[in-house]
Amino acid sequence: MIDLHPRSELLPALLFAFLIVSPVLAQSDLRMIVPPRIFAVQGVETSLYFDNVLLHPNSGELIYDVDCGFGAQQEERWVGTPGEGLVGDVSLTLRILTPQMEVVQEATTTVEVVDTAAGVGQQITVLCVGDSLIAASAITRRVVQLFTADEGLEATLIGESGPGGDTGNRHEGYGGWSFARFLNTWDAEDYREIAGRMRRARSPFVFKDEGQEQPALDFQRYLDANNGGQAPDFITIMLGCNDTFSGDETTIEDRIDAMFANADALIAALRAAAPDTDIALLTLVPPAASQDAFGSNYNCSQTRWQYRRNQHRVVEREYETYAGREAERLFVVPTHVNLDTVWGFPRASVPANGHADAQVSRMRNGVHPATAGYYQIGDTIYCWIKSRMAVRQRPQSEPPRTGDVRATKRRTRKRPPRFPGGRLSLR
Repeated sequence: MIDLHPRSELLPALLFAFLIVSPVLAQSDLRMIVPPRIFAVQGVETSLYFDNVLLHPNSGELIYDVDCGFGAQQEERWVGTPGEGLVGDVSLTLRILTPQMEVVQEATTTVEVVDTAAGVGQQITVLCVGDSLIAASAITRRVVQLFTADEGLEATLIGESGPGGDTGNRHEGYGGWSFARFLNTWDAEDYREIAGRMRRARSPFVFKDEGQEQPALDFQRYLDANNGGQAPDFITIMLGCNDTFSGDETTIEDRIDAMFANADALIAALRAAAPDTDIALLTLVPPAASQDAFGSNYNCSQTRWQYRRNQHRVVEREYETYAGREAERLFVVPTHVNLDTVWGFPRASVPANGHADAQVSRMRNGVHPATAGYYQIGDTIYCWIKSRMAVRQRPQSEPPRTGDVRATKRRTRKRPPRFPGGRLSLR
């Protein structure tokens, strides 16, 4: 069987030489968004996939160099699984080089390795809010698995959706939903049959009492029904795909503006009932690595490269807008870094064409990972929560860690211009 995926050795030599050697192209078109901090836990694999942090149509053909005190540089990623003896901050520098070993760009981040004992003896509740990626229940299933295996920290997921049964896998994830739908979607029924399927008809956070003129978002009432009236310890929000998927170069900035206005309103409503809860905005994850996946789902209505540009711009602006706000208990968590866009998305074996006997492997879903990809996202969520538990256990007299989001972001030279030019390189 032939494997069709973008990490191929078939790029023509002349094109390869032009892309690598041209210093003008390299400096103007390489937009890096390496997060200031990557969260890791002993025994859990953590990766930084190069294509996910670098916007370039031929990123697989560039030359990379990683400098890190643990882990390994592979062809498409840096990967590390911290052992028992490793705890604390480890510097990681990613460089893009010319064939003459000159540095075109570089970015440095901190890999924060957390002890598996972080949070020992504690009980926490977690609410995961999101769209179809959360609705698939695989991300939250992985989170449940990790906390079940965690001998020191007991976590309970809350929510009105999930696979059912006594699995502990609960969440608020609904296919096709955006920030706006969680803010103001109302219906007299919780669920209605739509296109032959029962679908959520109103936001779980929106209520309307008899005699009330307009429905209103009331997160406290949601907590009364789902968490004994108590605020959860952690809320993660995985939204943005449906807000920006169909954008293009002329509309993406306005789409993000509208998305962030709704995000601010939702965060404010959650915060009003949960002032001490750690809220994580999970960065918008990249799509599948092949146009085949987009052709399978969307025919000719959207290209992989356009959506990849949209997604990268969303992540740039997520860091511009929401990073450095840890004092507000608001965090940007880099789920875009630890996702295999080649082997973490669904594939199918199909004939190469209508007359061919040869079978080829084609990717078949543009934005929804396979189980392996979903589990990588779940790993990132778990590692972030463990990091926060380690901070809560740290003595108040201990000085804050260096290399935090705010300190790293100050190294950015200036706010990047709007599409199509510009880059945000956290160096």
